[in-house]
Amino acid sequence: MLRRAAFAIPGDIHSPTGGYIYERRLLEGLLAQGRDVTHVQLGASFPDATPGDMADAVERLRALEPDRVVILDGFISATLDTQALARLHIPSVAMVHHPLALEIGLDEARRDHLYRVERDNLEHVAHVLVPSPNTARALTDTYDVAPERISIARPGTDRPVLAGAPVDPPLILSVGIQHPRKGHDILLRALAGLTHLDWTAVIAGKVYDEAHGRMLDQLLDELGLRSRVRLAGYVSDAELAELYAGASIFALATRYEGYGLVFDEALVHGLPIVSCRTGAVPDTVPPEAGHLVPPDDAEAFAAALADLLGNKKLTKRCADAARVAGEALPSWADTARTVGAVLDDL
Repeated sequence: MLRRAAFAIPGDIHSPTGGYIYERRLLEGLLAQGRDVTHVQLGASFPDATPGDMADAVERLRALEPDRVVILDGFISATLDTQALARLHIPSVAMVHHPLALEIGLDEARRDHLYRVERDNLEHVAHVLVPSPNTARALTDTYDVAPERISIARPGTDRPVLAGAPVDPPLILSVGIQHPRKGHDILLRALAGLTHLDWTAVIAGKVYDEAHGRMLDQLLDELGLRSRVRLAGYVSDAELAELYAGASIFALATRYEGYGLVFDEALVHGLPIVSCRTGAVPDTVPPEAGHLVPPDDAEAFAAALADLLGNKKLTKRCADAARVAGEALPSWADTARTVGAVLDDL
């Protein structure tokens, strides 16, 4: 008998971010098992819930049938009223992509508040799902979550719909929302040091932080990159597939990742990867598939890109290694089986 479940997710599940993509595909995978799963759409204001959204969330969770287990999106599990979570009448499973206190740009008071609430809340959930060993280590080392209460459910990966057809000059592709954590400003500063080489670049990803998006657009002019770099914003699945097919290098100067679905996408497309040695990236990107450099180091990032752009043999070796690693990645059905086993064992 498959355990009945509910999946509580704030806002629009179709939002084009890695966390929402993961949860939407997981929900679809659980339903494809023939499992009874209710999608509970909660208020979009989480993790900074308005009083109305918080009260509604508590009421809707309390209304779930007693034979269900509820998966709580990380924004919910980290910030739901602790006493309400403690009194919940059904088992709960936290889906922690990365602890909220690890977000960049937080002042110390807010970081401390987010840490304390999420730590306290995790004491009241039956189990914790994470996408990477890095997030599991963070919860064990910093949040006092026992290892036996954590399961790693690595995200699934779709196989390419288009064959690779790299364009000339080489296309450097970056995929990630326009948010300070993604490090697109570092990528632009790195590219500004490579104007003597032949390349173009596209940064694809919705504007998540309006002020940061404006800064990136201004930086194109300040660095003289307007003619060679396109800030594409949100792109459709079809356009993204064309960008991956036409790319020669994948580059993301991220400051932190709890996982990073886009790295798996780059691997299955056989793209050499230049990124940063931070968060879950070293667990996700095989060392032979590219270069990882320290975060916030535009010079090191530029050197890594130049190494690939100037050495076709190295680029091919990295591309081959990426493709081999990509072929071994799990499917979304595999991810759903991992999570389903956790639900059934509770």
